Amino acid sequence: MLSARLQLRQSQSLALTPQLLQSIRLLQYSHAELDAFLEGEIERNPLLEREEIEAAPSAGGLIETPASAADAESADERPTAGDDAADGFEALETPSLRLAETRQRPAGEGSGSGLPIEDLAAGDASLSAHVLAEIADAFRDPIERAVAEVLAGHLDDAGYFRGDVAAIAAALGLLDAQILGILERVQAEIEPAGLFARTLGECLALQLHRLRRLDPVMRCVLDNLDLLARRDFAALRRLTGEDEAGLLDILAEIRRLDPKPGAGFAHEAPAAIVPDVIVEPAPDGTWRIELNPDALPRLLVNERYETSVAAAGLDKDGRAFLSDCQATANWLVRSLDQRARTILKVTAEIVRRQDDFLLRGITGLKPMTLMAVAEAIGMHESTVSRVTSNKYVATPRGTFEMKFFFTVAIAATGGGEAHSAESVKHRIRLLVDTETPGAVLSDDDIAERLKREGVDLARRTVAKYREALGIPSSVQRRREMNARRLAS
Repeated sequence: MLSARLQLRQSQSLALTPQLLQSIRLLQYSHAELDAFLEGEIERNPLLEREEIEAAPSAGGLIETPASAADAESADERPTAGDDAADGFEALETPSLRLAETRQRPAGEGSGSGLPIEDLAAGDASLSAHVLAEIADAFRDPIERAVAEVLAGHLDDAGYFRGDVAAIAAALGLLDAQILGILERVQAEIEPAGLFARTLGECLALQLHRLRRLDPVMRCVLDNLDLLARRDFAALRRLTGEDEAGLLDILAEIRRLDPKPGAGFAHEAPAAIVPDVIVEPAPDGTWRIELNPDALPRLLVNERYETSVAAAGLDKDGRAFLSDCQATANWLVRSLDQRARTILKVTAEIVRRQDDFLLRGITGLKPMTLMAVAEAIGMHESTVSRVTSNKYVATPRGTFEMKFFFTVAIAATGGGEAHSAESVKHRIRLLVDTETPGAVLSDDDIAERLKREGVDLARRTVAKYREALGIPSSVQRRREMNARRLAS
């Protein structure tokens, strides 16, 4: 028989108070999100004010690992493409060529923009933001995406690539050919066409290629832009075999291209990624790990103002408001300090585990999970996940999102040390990049090569990784190589 009764029972439970929930959010805030949150708190709380940062907390003594002896060389400063892009195009401004341009230009097309309205919303987006969004859509492999983002950092205002391929390859621990391969991909896939070109001729060629108009005659003209700059049209006619009317049509078509494909975007300086942590080699061979002062907002409780207000004689509501502001301010200062220490602690463990990456580049990236880091430092896995969300670390190899360092493990043959999935993908890419038409590797061949190198990977897993990298099958690669050989 059912009956209702009262019963007392003691139990313990964790109550998620508003302050505890806010502490959890503080951990996963990015630098920009945290800064915006603190601005709101300072406006609402008269006891809060920002503290000027003199030195950030450091964890330099936590990592007992030899640092890299050779720092990456920085690329030399190079001139912008603005003046270079104008050379040669001025030669198109002759009366006869303007007539040809008027005859062939579609109605409503402006001169020199070359950017469709759907690609540029009145120039509101910055070039950097646009390119990074395009890269995120085009590159599925995290390593290739990271390299593409590094290349994007070397674009000038006109959209030209001004980086040093050799220096970038050395910094990332890759081959020059791999950097050039990714550069060719961004040239082919990122909109608008012409971005990432290194010269005016290459910029125009990329645009014509997208339009399927890069024929031998067009290529001949682009290879001889110096003749165009000197207005030596007779020499161009001899080289191309075109008569005057034909050459005018060709030059009019070139005139409709955009010599500065990045110039139509917003000109204000894009918001750069601000690393939360900086990792540098220390003189004693360890890694110096410190929080970036620029990404480390610090708050102070203005005790002088608090004392003066309390002495002014407040009513009940005023005293309650002051007490609430004091409690909130003290909690926020403590929470920010705890957040900084937690980020530093997690980063120190990441650096300890990924020392080979810092020394050798991507090939040294080791498998690492959130759970492994959490257990090593005595934190919950969810806490480590929040700490590494939307956070960046600057290293001698470049600036990376913290999540980049977490990757699954691939078993090693003979019971050796496991490999990270990203380093294995990198090795597959390298094997394919060094193929010859007479020795195209099948998935079985790649699996066998990897096994000899100590990586135990099934053929179907090789196929999955190859497809994730956007690499065609061996049959298709062989056909493409043969087609290129016949075309040349």
